[in-house]
Order: sequence, then C-alpha cells, then structure tokens
Amino acid sequence: MNEEDIRHDDLEFNPALEPKKAKAWLNLLRESEDAFEKWNTHCDNIDKQYANLERLANKARDKEFQMFWANAEVIKPSIYANPPEPVIVTKFKDRRPVYQAAAELLERCCTVAFDLAGIDELMKLVRDDLALADRGVAWCRYESAKSSYYGHEKVCIDFKNRRDFLHSVSRNWREVTWVAGASYLTRQEARERFYETSGDEYQDADYKVDKDAKEVGGADERERAKFWEIWSKTDRRVVWVSEGCENILDEDDPHLDLREFFPCPKPAYGTVQRGSLVPVPDVMQYKDQLEELNLLTGRIHALSDALEVKGFYPAGGAEIADAVQAAVNTHTPGRVLVPISNWAAFGQTKDVIIWMPIDVIAQTITGLVALRKEIIQDIYQIMGLSDIMRGSTDPQETLGAQQLKTQYGGTRIRDKQEEIVRLARDLVEIVSEIITEKFKAATMVEMSQTQLPTQAMVKKQVTDIAEQMKNQQDALQKMMQLPQAQQHMQQNPQAAQQAQQMLGQVMQEGQKAINDLLMKPTLDQVLTLLKNNKVKSFVLDIETDSTIAPDENAEKQRRSEFVGVLSQLLPQLTQMITAEPKTAEFAGEILKFATAPFRAGRSLDGAIDELVEQMKQKADQPQGDDPTTATNKTNLQIEQMKDQTQKEKIKAEADAEAAKLQQNDKHKQMELANQRNIKAMELRAKDGDQQAKMVVQNQKLIENREGHQADMLEKQQDMQLQRQKADLAAQQHAMKASDMAARQQERQAAQQFKMMQPPGAP
Repeated sequence: MNEEDIRHDDLEFNPALEPKKAKAWLNLLRESEDAFEKWNTHCDNIDKQYANLERLANKARDKEFQMFWANAEVIKPSIYANPPEPVIVTKFKDRRPVYQAAAELLERCCTVAFDLAGIDELMKLVRDDLALADRGVAWCRYESAKSSYYGHEKVCIDFKNRRDFLHSVSRNWREVTWVAGASYLTRQEARERFYETSGDEYQDADYKVDKDAKEVGGADERERAKFWEIWSKTDRRVVWVSEGCENILDEDDPHLDLREFFPCPKPAYGTVQRGSLVPVPDVMQYKDQLEELNLLTGRIHALSDALEVKGFYPAGGAEIADAVQAAVNTHTPGRVLVPISNWAAFGQTKDVIIWMPIDVIAQTITGLVALRKEIIQDIYQIMGLSDIMRGSTDPQETLGAQQLKTQYGGTRIRDKQEEIVRLARDLVEIVSEIITEKFKAATMVEMSQTQLPTQAMVKKQVTDIAEQMKNQQDALQKMMQLPQAQQHMQQNPQAAQQAQQMLGQVMQEGQKAINDLLMKPTLDQVLTLLKNNKVKSFVLDIETDSTIAPDENAEKQRRSEFVGVLSQLLPQLTQMITAEPKTAEFAGEILKFATAPFRAGRSLDGAIDELVEQMKQKADQPQGDDPTTATNKTNLQIEQMKDQTQKEKIKAEADAEAAKLQQNDKHKQMELANQRNIKAMELRAKDGDQQAKMVVQNQKLIENREGHQADMLEKQQDMQLQRQKADLAAQQHAMKASDMAARQQERQAAQQFKMMQPPGAP
C-alpha cells in the first residue's frame, strides 16, 4: 500500500481537497476474486445443472438421470428445517436477579429482531448455498429510525451471494484481516449515499445491466454498479470503493463496535480446499459417477427407442441391405414389416416372415439398468445418504437395524448441521451487540415488552411504603393514647400486648416490602449491564434452539423418559422438603441435575429456582407460628381480639340487664308495701278521724321519704348505665380501629404476595 493511500488526519479530512486513492483496495479485491474464480466458475455450472429452466426445457439435450437435484433436495431439509430461536441465559447458574433480567430482556429483543429480519428465509438461502456450493454468507447491518421505512430502529440481516462476498486470501478464518460485501446501486441511490463524502466520484463507477442475472430472471433493465463495503480489522476502518472510481468513496471508523469486529459471522462452510478457504462443492466428489450415470441413462433411452419389433417378407425390387436399413430407420408404430424382393438371398428358409433379433438389445438394456443401480449406490455411499434419510427401507430389516441407520445415517451431514447452528448462534450474538449498542432504551422496552421498574419508580414506591408505615404507626399510637383505650388496656393487659405486637408487625412487614423492592432489578441496572460489552460477555451465554427437524417418535420417547424421571424424584424430594424445608436448595440441585440431559430441563431451571426460594423463605419463618403465611397469622390475631371484645361486650350487657332486674324488684316491693299500708289505714279509719289523719300524715311522710330514696336509687342506676355505655362505646371504637389496621395489613400482605408471584402466574 502506497503512502498516499494512508490517511493521517481523519478529523480534518476533506475528500474534495484531499482525495484518497482506492487503487490499493481494488487490487486486494481483484486478488481475492482471482483466488475464488475457479470455484465460482464451477458453481455456475452447478447452478445450471441443479435448476436451469432453459436447459431442462430443451428437447434436444441428452437424457439425464437427475441424481444431483434429488440428492440436494434430501440434504437441504436435513441440515436446516426450523428457524432458530435465540436463547440467552446467564453463564453461571447463581440466579442473580439483574443478570437474569438482562438475559430475558435481550433474548426477547433478539427474538423480535429475528422475526422482523425474516430469519427463516435468510437461513434457507444460506442453507441452499451450503448444500450446493459449500459456503453460505450472512451480513448484518443497523438501520436507524430515520432511514427505516417504518420509522423504527431495526437490525437487517442480508444474504450475500457467493460473488458478492470477498475476504483476504488466508488459510483459515482466524487469519482473515478484512471482509468485503457488495451492494448494487443505481446512480440515484449512489448519489444519496456517497455525494456528501466524495462528491461526484460515484459517477465514474461501472454502471451496467447484469446480463447473466437477467437471463435467469434475477435483474431488470436498470443499470447498476457494484460498490464494495470493506471492513479492515488491521487498521479498524471501514472503506467504500467501486471499480472505475479512482478515489475512495467513503471511509470512517466502524459504526458498529462488535466483539469479532466483522459485521458478518464466519460463513457456513462445508468441504474446503486444504490450506485455504476455497470451498469444494460436494458434487465435485462424485462428478465422475454422475457423468457415467448420465451416459448410461442416455444409452438406455437410445436402446429403448430401438427396441421395436421388425420383420421381413418376400417382395420385389429391393436389396437386403436397403431393406434392413429401412427397417432400422422406420419408427412408425403401425409398420413393423419390410418387403424384400430378393428373398432367395436369405438362403433356404421355409418361414414366410423373418423377424429381426431384439433379445440382444433387451439383454443389453437389462445390463445397463443393473449397472446404473450400482453407480447410484456408489453415489449414496460417497454422499453418505442412507435409505432411512431417503425414506426407503428394507421391510425384512429388524427394528434395531433401522434404528442404527437412523442414528448413524446422518453422520456425513452432521458437520453441515452444526455449521448452520453455529452461524445462527453467531447471528444472535451480532444482533444482540447491535441492539445493546445502537438501540434506544425506549425501543428495547417496546421490543421486549418488559415490566421492569425504573430506578425512579422504585424510589417512589419505597417512599410511599415508608410514608404508609409512618401513617399506620401514628394511627395506632393515637388510638392507644385515647382514654377509653388506655382504660381498656389497663383492665386487659393482653390487649396492650397485642397492640404492641401489631405495631411491631406493621413495621416489620413494611421494612420487608422495602427490602424486596430494593432487591429486585431495575431497568436502569439492566441497561447499564447490557451497554457494557465487556461485562456482558462475561456473564451472558448466547445459544440457539435446534434448527434441525426433530424425530417425532424420538421426541415422544424423550418426553416419556423425562416424565418418568420426575415421577420418581418428586415424591421423595417432597417428603424430604416437608420434613425439613431447609433441604429445598439441595433438592433443587438434585432435580436440575436429573433434568439437565433433557431439553426441557433448561426451561424448568427458573421454576425450580423459584420453588427453592419459596421453600427457603418458609424455612426462615419461626417454627411455632402458623405455617401458612404472615397474612394468616395477622388474621388469627385479629380474630382473637374480636372474640375478646365481643366477650366483654356480652358481659357488659348482662350486667346492665341484671341492674334493670334489680331495680324492677325494688319497685315491686314498694308497690306491695303501699298496698299493705292502704289496707291498714282503711281498717284503722274506724277508730277515729284524728287517728286516721295522723296515720295518713305519717304514711305520706313515709311515702315521700321512700319516693325520694327511690329517685336517688334510680338516678344512681342511670349514672351506672351511662358509665357502662361509655365503656362499651370505647371498646367498640378500639375494635373498629383494630379492624381498620387488620384490613390495611391484609391489603399489604395481598400486595406483597402478588409481587412475589412470577409473571403470568394466576
């Protein structure tokens, strides 16, 4: 590279004043194209052999046995059948809330990004190139909201044709120093992209109609030029050049900060030429057998055309040679006999008609068909395609033999399957890096539909709980300071102790709610972790679900085995946890170990850990308490207080009723005494009016004295009843305050229980 091609002042570079030459990069591109030219030429022929409408529709072509197409159609669904699903988990199974929340949020974002990018269509294009040409390439790019048609950020995953992807000539992928992806732009598109960075330099590009692509229906009449986007790992720069343009069209620092630098994962490779990255298509391995197969097929068809019944009979005017030639050349189904004028030339024969021999032709065709079958089996041996994969089995084989074929029949294509899975995993990693680096927080929240609270929301919730605790504490203290409540607590020390316990319980539950809020991850913490690429690579592990079509019978068998393992373990573990809840963590580890070999075990890890946490919380509770929940314990205390208050109320009503009965008895006694006095006065009235008057006066004095005493007694009883009513009202007021506090505690306990439930729980 010349010194004039190296830029030293990037910040002050002006392409209009200091154009940078593109010659060095164009030379590197030509060098790479030359290294892959032979492979591309062979691939062009393979594409025509695989599926070319014009060639297959040509009636004059030689007869062929479409073995290559059939093999490709078996291999393609065998190496890829299902679209990949991103799986992002914590690297270490320590159940840290922030790490788990970050993994879930990023996994959801990648799933949505894959759906928007049309991952299934892209993977099928990569699969087809891998099956036919032994190399498939994908290229990722970021599209901002301004440049996106739908007005939102997205990750685009493009498929690169084998002629639109180049890299440095290297022995293996680790030695690759630069990669280049081509894009085809019209003059208007090129102006919008490069005018600000290089002026009118884009006009010198080689604009033309791609005739080869147009022949197969892959291009239109518009002229386009090929523009190369080059990512150089050596100097960590991105350069845009085009054939015909003397200067570089654009150059900048990488707009994506990726761990592997390149915006494309390592291509999915099949067989490569030793000591290089030049692929070798599989069809080249059995090219000789394929040519021989087509040659035999052509001969079989030719002999089949000649396999017709021809006979000769006497006639005049024609020689034998001419007659035989006429018989061979005649292909009219209705004419099978040829006249012969010089019949004596056949020698002494008594037959009226002499038939041409066809048994030799039939035997030759039979031999050719048998030979073709042998060649087909040779091709299957070379490709490693078992009859199980092709859906053809021997009915006389045992079940064990067929299962063995199923297990080892796909060994030859297993590397291609793993390459597809590896490429999908690399795509998940690149997509996740683009999302965490470029996407706005609002976009990530919308994509993941997460319900994580922000730091401000948690702070507000903590403040509300603290204020609510203070209000409850003040209300209980005010209620306890009322004269009636103090008198009640003096008379009943147990009520005072219960009130103190309720006050302490309110404070304890409020503090626990605050601690639970502070322990839960926030959106700010998760985004901070995801933005730190270094830490993210240390704590998160990126995987993908299988892209291979599952065997339904094998899947059913695995599920049955999984259920069998659980049915044996769960009863024993349940007994152990019931006897000693502190063994829940040990039981959880045993359960995860038992379910780890099954794919369902990974999705059960979260549920198992949640169960372990619940059991540990249960073990931390005091053993003497009710083993239900803290809410049930509070309800029990409230019921006890209600029962005590109700008993006191009943006692007060009974005392009041007894006082009323006592007062009624006194009134009855006074009435009886008055009646006796009246009778005595009537009897004594006969003795004299004076004595009667004296008796009447004395009786009035007595009645007045007794009436006054009765009024005093009645007033005392009324005052006693009023005091009892006042005490009863104070007790009812205390009971209402206790009910209000109990309902408040029930609501808090219900909210805490709801917050403890996992998302989606009923």
